[in-house]
Amino acid sequence: MEIGATLHHLQLLSPAPEACAQFYGRAYGMQIERLGSSWLCAAPHRRLFLTEGAANQVGFAAFAFPDARALDTYRLRVAARTKVEPNRSPLFSPDAFTVTDPQGNTIVFGVATEAIGPPPASTATARLQHLALRSTDPVALLPFYRGTLGFIVSDRVIDDAGRLRACFLRTDAEHHALALFDSPERRHDHLSLETTDWTALRDWADRMGTLQIPIVWGVGRHGPGNDVFFMVRDPDGNLAEISAELEVCGPARTEGVWPHEQRTLNLWGAAIMRS
Repeated sequence: MEIGATLHHLQLLSPAPEACAQFYGRAYGMQIERLGSSWLCAAPHRRLFLTEGAANQVGFAAFAFPDARALDTYRLRVAARTKVEPNRSPLFSPDAFTVTDPQGNTIVFGVATEAIGPPPASTATARLQHLALRSTDPVALLPFYRGTLGFIVSDRVIDDAGRLRACFLRTDAEHHALALFDSPERRHDHLSLETTDWTALRDWADRMGTLQIPIVWGVGRHGPGNDVFFMVRDPDGNLAEISAELEVCGPARTEGVWPHEQRTLNLWGAAIMRS
């Protein structure tokens, strides 16, 4: 059974956080404001902090529960399995809590408190839906995310030697809220905004063209998740994705296994391979 939380916002680290904030604000139609030592990019259903630090790293990922009761129930489960620390997000109520995975990635769980006004009229619909991390040992992370946090594996990618090369985990009915990729380095891989349908994806691609932001991968269709997508790069080289029509998993859905090949990551052609 899924835990019922959804990805609400991210903190990305950058050696030039203001420049990155300006990029995300322009590309994804988000309002930008200074919030303490960070820059907050915000629009309905999508929020991103940019904070000074090493490039290509996630400060934290924040997952929201619908109410305090659901959060409290989940906290009791997690606290019995791992160390629970205080809230790190200014967008969550004080009863939020933080956990750290075995490789130092930080996750915050809470209930959202802030309200964000309507987007500019020219902004297409999109919501922050998932993030992906690169890991030198994704197998070591699975017991934490699956066992300790209760995320559910939707699909795995396995190479010919039986090594795990990617894993897609969900927190609600959508195919994945977190993806883990085997890689020579530990870093942020991408964030993804989910839009409504194929037509909306086209409109987002047209927006990137108007802004002269090149699409570096896509338009394509992922195997795991079956969503259509494209990706651009931010000033630090992080991938940023727009996708649509992501698979919604029924209660009887079993865990899938895919081969490690380009077609798995893009049924329509070439793929960005992390390893």
